[in-house]
Amino acid sequence: MPDVTFPSNGSTAPGYLAIPPDGHGLPIVVLQEWWGLEDHIRSVCDRLASNGFLALAPDLYRGETTIQPDEAQQKMMALNMDEAERDMRGAVDFLAEHEAAEGGRVGSLGFCLGGGLSVWAAAANPKVAATVTYYYVMPHGTPDFAAIRGPVLGHFGTADEFVPVDAARDLERSMRDAGVEVEFEFYEGAGHAFFNDTNRLGTYDEAAALRSWHRTGDFLRDQL
Repeated sequence: MPDVTFPSNGSTAPGYLAIPPDGHGLPIVVLQEWWGLEDHIRSVCDRLASNGFLALAPDLYRGETTIQPDEAQQKMMALNMDEAERDMRGAVDFLAEHEAAEGGRVGSLGFCLGGGLSVWAAAANPKVAATVTYYYVMPHGTPDFAAIRGPVLGHFGTADEFVPVDAARDLERSMRDAGVEVEFEFYEGAGHAFFNDTNRLGTYDEAAALRSWHRTGDFLRDQL
């Protein structure tokens, strides 16, 4: 599956594109964790493609990745949201018009920082018709929830030290108050980054990851 470039802000932006084996699928933008566009996010795109989705992960760090939490936090905090929003809008438009895309409706999916960016992408581009956020983190302000056009599915662990259950419930309530059709799923005993089988926190939870993955796939197919 190839690295690609797509139009963004009058120039181009890089990303990773995974195309289903039969050559077409439902389009999904995949947003990176704070580590950058590394092998795990690429593997998520590949898994989506094997399940019939056309998956594009924009490279918001422009080729930079890290395995060090301190450096990852620095990169996350240094992210220029104007540029990131333009890249996400461009990624959505690119997928919506891609020859392998089925229909013009696009989904967004992200993890941690990408979980916040997934919601931001939905608020920034009305072509996003369904949004999945895993353990939403968004240190750069709050997207305009009222601009979100489609439903939102969230996945959170009850033992997440970064996103406590109360904070997730508050987020869900804020979205609902803004008119968003939203449902958050909670996974008992699961910690932050429970979906990432390469995560350096030691919190990977196979049962929660599989359950959330099936819910994600069903949700995206139903909405797109």
